[in-house]
Amino acid sequence: MNLQDQFDQALTDSKSLPERPDNMTLLRIYALYKQASSGDADGKRPGLTDMVARAKWDAWDMQKGMSKEDAMQRYIDAIAELKG
Repeated sequence: MNLQDQFDQALTDSKSLPERPDNMTLLRIYALYKQASSGDADGKRPGLTDMVARAKWDAWDMQKGMSKEDAMQRYIDAIAELKG
């Protein structure tokens, strides 16, 4: 199975985890997903009034410079860890 197939499987697996991850873990897997699928964070950072969007953007921006392949592998590993 190639990396893209493993990533796609991890996306599917993420929807049926045994329990909901804590918010910091959710931010981490969101950021890895965005980095793998869209590359470096772009656009304007959301304002203070939208705390959720701002936290998500900040988590994604922290992945800046990470390659698509590395982000995909880290996402796959994170979901595998959550699956147990």
